[in-house]
Amino acid sequence: MPSQENIVDAFLYLDETATRQLVKSMLDAGVNPVEIMEECRKGMLAVGERFERGEFFLSEMIMAAEIFKQVTEQIRPYFSGSASEARGKVVIGTVEGDIHDIGKNIFTALLEVEGFEVVDIGVDAPPERFIEAIRGHSPNIVGMSCLLSTSIEAMKNTVDAIAEAGLRDKTRIIVGGGRLERHAAEYIKPDAYTDNAAQGVKMCIEFLRGEENE
Repeated sequence: MPSQENIVDAFLYLDETATRQLVKSMLDAGVNPVEIMEECRKGMLAVGERFERGEFFLSEMIMAAEIFKQVTEQIRPYFSGSASEARGKVVIGTVEGDIHDIGKNIFTALLEVEGFEVVDIGVDAPPERFIEAIRGHSPNIVGMSCLLSTSIEAMKNTVDAIAEAGLRDKTRIIVGGGRLERHAAEYIKPDAYTDNAAQGVKMCIEFLRGEENE
């Protein structure tokens, strides 16, 4: 079976054929599709790091995103069936100033597999768009995604705006992204944070279990 690290290399070389072949080999070998999605996420994260350092440009980011889109469709049929009834509702978006949707799309796909109803408000979403979605959809959970370290401030501003709108106690907030760590989370003040989409879905399930027990 090919080494999973090769998927990251394939993304960095922007080699769609190699990436798809590696994914197919892993699927054929019975590797958990969630694990494969995580390796693809790491590949996109590595591309994003080169973009931030000025080693990659927008054209490379677009190409990598297209590769990711292709392999996501390749992997999707291998997920187990979703729950028969919706677990809950999640509003999700990439925060203002950040146009990356890879992490958001992985999280969305895994949430849907687990039976969540997902309202995707897109990328570069200002706080007002999150507030409007919360008021319009009454979600159990709000998810905020980012890739760039400069988006940490936008996440905090969005959480603060939700609180100022009187909606902070109406929903749980989870933030995710490759640049998030404990100190950033303490600054943003969400209910939970993660840099792993599969772990984020587990957190959302636990949120709902907590509501059921209240």
